Amino acid sequence: MPILTSPILIVEDDQNTSKLVATYLAREGFTTIVACDGEEALRQARIHKPGFVILDVMLPKVDGWEVCRQLRKFSDVPILMLTAREEEIDRVMGLSLGADDYVVKPFSPRELVERVKAILRRVQPGPAREKKIMLHGGLVLDLEKHKVSVNGFPVNLTSSEYKLLQALMSSPGRVFSRNELLERFYEHGETVIDRVIDVHIGKLRQKIEDDPANPERILTVRGFGYRFAEPCEE
Repeated sequence: MPILTSPILIVEDDQNTSKLVATYLAREGFTTIVACDGEEALRQARIHKPGFVILDVMLPKVDGWEVCRQLRKFSDVPILMLTAREEEIDRVMGLSLGADDYVVKPFSPRELVERVKAILRRVQPGPAREKKIMLHGGLVLDLEKHKVSVNGFPVNLTSSEYKLLQALMSSPGRVFSRNELLERFYEHGETVIDRVIDVHIGKLRQKIEDDPANPERILTVRGFGYRFAEPCEE
């Protein structure tokens, strides 16, 4: 099971739901804190610096979309959003704001816990690798420090964006299909849409490309997927 030393912040205004989720997480050894509205969620996040956030969309005072947006200004904590609607626009909205995954209500508490564990496996550092730093022109990805910079300036990536960049930079020139990239993020066969990868790629390009409209690092292979530019293409 992934190791998490910080608490999981559950942001949910329904007390029965938050208690149920907290109970199932506790059975897996996780500690939790609860916030019942958006303002309290942001306050708790700044005080406790949680290692994971489960965030409902429909919240009093400040809704989940805005909480996610504000969290991403000061934290790269993994965020799993809870939504009562299955529309694609809601899912894409959360991912575009920096969420790592979503679960539609009503949900199975066991599935929710498994999704939390799967996300933690993705974002936590794996075994030591021989190559500690990846370079491409002014782009630097430091695996040991878990940091990214462009032309000497630090870049804040979400956990999903970091994993995506690492996967692409590990094999310059190799074409990754959308399904292959999805499988790297969703290891347990969760049902997701291809557009999830496009959303992450779009956000990543905004952060690491000099001209996101004409990317020179993450290149589109039409009809198939994406590849990272080879050194000779710098």
